[in-house]
Amino acid sequence: MALSELDLSDLENDCMDNCLEAVQACEWCADECLDEEMDMSRCIRLCRDVADLASDNARFMARNSNYSDELAEATAGAAEECAEECRRHDHDHCQVCAEVVAACAESCREMMQA
Repeated sequence: MALSELDLSDLENDCMDNCLEAVQACEWCADECLDEEMDMSRCIRLCRDVADLASDNARFMARNSNYSDELAEATAGAAEECAEECRRHDHDHCQVCAEVVAACAESCREMMQA
């Protein structure tokens, strides 16, 4: 069975894809922030939180967990806060991360409202 054959709606598939992209963007951003001269500790912490939550959210969705909605809510909230923090910094990695995690938050919210 291919992953595309999972019994997920289009909104769920989009959310899962956006969560996995957020994991990558957040891990990259957090790593790049370590090399910045200014204090980037808040950005790093939020990126790490989103990476963990988004990864777990995608895994919970894949197994149709009864806790998917609660985890999607937590993921969306953390992603929104992370996007806000990343937008405050001019670094390319922060700006890319802000876009990706905002899309993740939006798709999580859309999926929960469906």
